[in-house]
Amino acid sequence: MANNLKLTPLHDRVVVRPVPGNEKTAGGIIIPDTAKEKPQRGTVVAAGPGKKDEPVSVKTGDTVLFGKYAGTEIQMDGDDLLIMRESDILVVL
Repeated sequence: MANNLKLTPLHDRVVVRPVPGNEKTAGGIIIPDTAKEKPQRGTVVAAGPGKKDEPVSVKTGDTVLFGKYAGTEIQMDGDDLLIMRESDILVVL
């Protein structure tokens, strides 16, 4: 796990660890990687300080929903992560 990331997002950026999608359908059919949908749910790993006069409202550990094509995918220490603006986050669960 990347809980001890040496990564500090700037301004209103947030680093999210996406929750992996389902491997099987309800009927037991295994879904290949090419047919899987991109995850839209994840856990906030790090958050920047926010813009001037607008602090970031999410915090580390929050579970969030975000747009399907939001963010930039990166790999760090073997973890798949997304870096996105706070405005790309739709809901905090």
